Amino acid sequence: MPGVFYRRPDPDEDMFVDVGDHVEEGDVIGLIGVMKNYNEIESSVSGTVTEILVENESDITAGDPLIEIEAE
Repeated sequence: MPGVFYRRPDPDEDMFVDVGDHVEEGDVIGLIGVMKNYNEIESSVSGTVTEILVENESDITAGDPLIEIEAE
């Protein structure tokens, strides 16, 4: 099912992560909205964000890569 990827929790707040940020396994890196339901996307590894592959509020489908993280 298609959804929308959100890089920030609210339009007035900072992005969850940016390139160069260090994340820990389990950190929230974005939200996916589907039919007015929002699910937190958590990092599956600890490491450094090397690339953001989708813009804020981009349409996505299941399996789309969102963010690249270089694992520690």
